[in-house]
Amino acid sequence: MKKWLHPLLALLALLVPVIAESHEFWMLPRSFVVAPGGTTSLTLASGEDFRGDKIAFSLSVVAGLRHYSPRQITDLRGRVPASGELRELPVVLQEAGTHLIAFDTHPSSIVLPGDKFHAYLREEGLDAIVTKRERSGAADSDGRERFRRNTKTLIQVGDRLDATYAVRTGQRLEIVPLANPFTKRKGDELAFQVFFDGKPLSNALMRAWHKRGGQTSTIKSKTDARGKVTFALPLPGAWMVSAVHMVPARNSPDHDWDSYWGNLTFAIHDRVGGQ
Repeated sequence: MKKWLHPLLALLALLVPVIAESHEFWMLPRSFVVAPGGTTSLTLASGEDFRGDKIAFSLSVVAGLRHYSPRQITDLRGRVPASGELRELPVVLQEAGTHLIAFDTHPSSIVLPGDKFHAYLREEGLDAIVTKRERSGAADSDGRERFRRNTKTLIQVGDRLDATYAVRTGQRLEIVPLANPFTKRKGDELAFQVFFDGKPLSNALMRAWHKRGGQTSTIKSKTDARGKVTFALPLPGAWMVSAVHMVPARNSPDHDWDSYWGNLTFAIHDRVGGQ
């Protein structure tokens, strides 16, 4: 017992309050664990510190929305009203097993003054972009960015476990857990692999976020040469992992950079079916 507690306490010391200027974007189910045949509702949110404002489901936002169950893929975008919006999207989960919901946004644009753009780039671990701008003499120019969100969430239906958690959805920036999170207990390690355009993404800054009560904490690490990173998740409940990648914009006179924001939410419980 003492041998286990020592590394856990060290990991807890790494959890620090999050202070970030950039906004995360995530998707959450009303419950991460439901009974077969049950229903949960999905919500979108944008904000800081794993706390934010809800974003409605609308066709102006939703570019793709797919439900991966153990035996089929269902396109949920048709559930989004042609006009108007939904604050929550109910999803029926018939089949026992691990389910994956993947969501992609349409592109949005933002322009930031040079100094603020560089501060944001450094915050997100995008130092290579800072270097490119400095070398090209554009360090003081506005940052003209087009960004997209590639977001996923995992839901466990009943006690049956399967490999749906690892399905590759084809998102431009995709975070894939290398083990089923619902098999993990608090304090266990969980590895992830990050892909961009289907290839492992190295040296990407990854954050694992946890919200408990009124406080949010985060753990940071960078992916290795194979795009892999491992976190020890010492607390139960909802977790979010995120990464950002940026590349030069193509065929757009109004943008210099394209960024992709990858996000995955899941939960760690003491046992499958626990709350």
